[in-house]
Order: sequence, then structure tokens, then C-alpha cells
Amino acid sequence: MGRKKLTGKSEPVVDAPIPPPRLALSILEFCDAHGISEGFYYKLKKQRKGPREMKVGARTLISFESAAEWRRAREDQHSRDSRDHR
Repeated sequence: MGRKKLTGKSEPVVDAPIPPPRLALSILEFCDAHGISEGFYYKLKKQRKGPREMKVGARTLISFESAAEWRRAREDQHSRDSRDHR
């Protein structure tokens, strides 16, 4: 149930319910958020360079923590590659 707001009138106004926090992304949402195509996502997955996935029923989701770890790993790899090419 939403929170009640007092407006100075006799009836309180009820705000819309507060939605639960999002904790995971679908593969399409992950791709959109990271600016990559689904094809590239599956290429990374095949190379074992994609983010960790979890199955929830028939859905495949990527937690925000897994997405952050994946980004960190890409940054670390980029840093190592940059140092190697100097």
C-alpha cells in the first residue's frame, strides 16, 4: 500500500505504491545499458567473457552485481592490454 499524504483536507491523498527495487537485467536490458548488440553479447558468452547469468524460471537474468563485475573485468583487461602495447 502507498504512503498517505496529508493535504490539509479531510481525506488523505494516497501516493502510488513504491515499486520494489530492480535487482537484475534481462539480456536485452543488459545489452541496451552497455551499448552492445545481442549478437556481440552472445559472441562474448561463447568466448566465456560475458557476465555471469542466473536462470529464474524460463528467464535468463544478469544481476547488477554481475554486470558491475563484468565491467570491472573489461576495464582491468583494457588496462593490461594498454600497458602491454607501450
